[in-house]
Amino acid sequence: MGSLVRGIRGAITVERNDAQEIIEATRELLRELVQSNQLEEEDICSVFFTVTKDLDTAFPARAARSLGWQFVPLLCAQELDVVGSLPRCIRVLLHVNTDKAQQEIKHIYLRNAVGLRPDLAD
Repeated sequence: MGSLVRGIRGAITVERNDAQEIIEATRELLRELVQSNQLEEEDICSVFFTVTKDLDTAFPARAARSLGWQFVPLLCAQELDVVGSLPRCIRVLLHVNTDKAQQEIKHIYLRNAVGLRPDLAD
């Protein structure tokens, strides 16, 4: 099997709507996604971030730039505001080039975001 584009999902929550906390949590999530999936920056095609409506003090893409991802296309958006959804949550979808099968991909959910996909939690 040759290299394919795969999606890798992840999410993390923060305690407060604080710019530094959002950036640091996003960095933590991105580092874990990269490490768990043995990714290099060149493997990453693009990254799509969403944040819940209650997080408006920072763009999570700043975290990726601070990790040196200068040429990776990044996009941020607001998550749908669904009644009863998890608050203060940052979600990410990485599109990566990989030789891994879909079942080998490690999706990462940290802090309260574990509840979003308990079936994928370690």
